[in-house]
Amino acid sequence: AGAHPIFLPPVPELAPDHARRCHAIVFSGGDDPRMEDFGEPTHPSARPVDPQRQRYELQLLTELERNHPETPVLGVCLGMQYMALHAGGRLNQHMPDDIPTHETHRDDKPHNVRPIVENAPIPAGIVTSHHRQAVTDPGRLRTIAIAEDNIIEAIDDPNRSFYIGVQWHPERTSTHAVGQAIYDKLIQAISR
Repeated sequence: AGAHPIFLPPVPELAPDHARRCHAIVFSGGDDPRMEDFGEPTHPSARPVDPQRQRYELQLLTELERNHPETPVLGVCLGMQYMALHAGGRLNQHMPDDIPTHETHRDDKPHNVRPIVENAPIPAGIVTSHHRQAVTDPGRLRTIAIAEDNIIEAIDDPNRSFYIGVQWHPERTSTHAVGQAIYDKLIQAISR
């Protein structure tokens, strides 16, 4: 997309400096959130993320919200889940327990997503995802796209210039509008 990505070390004390220095932030995919930080036990089938990474990413989200709300932010898969949890949302921690179509969202199977708000920053398209968990409530954020089985696929904060989370992996999605174009829009948002 024309940017120069850098990997940020997950050191919570560095989050203020990283938020100040970076022109945009991507919260990438990964294992499952440790839910004790959000007031409930982690599901026994979860594969919990490294605790230092979770502390760092939550600290970085807090720093961006408080002091750098103009910084473009993209959350991918786990990144979207963190965005929702940070905003007071909730997760279905193990979709196989109660979502009959859960296999649709595993092993990079392509499936459709569609926007549910007018002028959504995410268009309809075929996406590729790989997740066992799903956002059931985005908290202070807004649901902007869903899958055919009503799983929340994209969220945003309409009060910020670019603050979008997607449950799928744009980097593994061949449909340009919901793949590469998302990274293009993130980089374009830097100069706004």
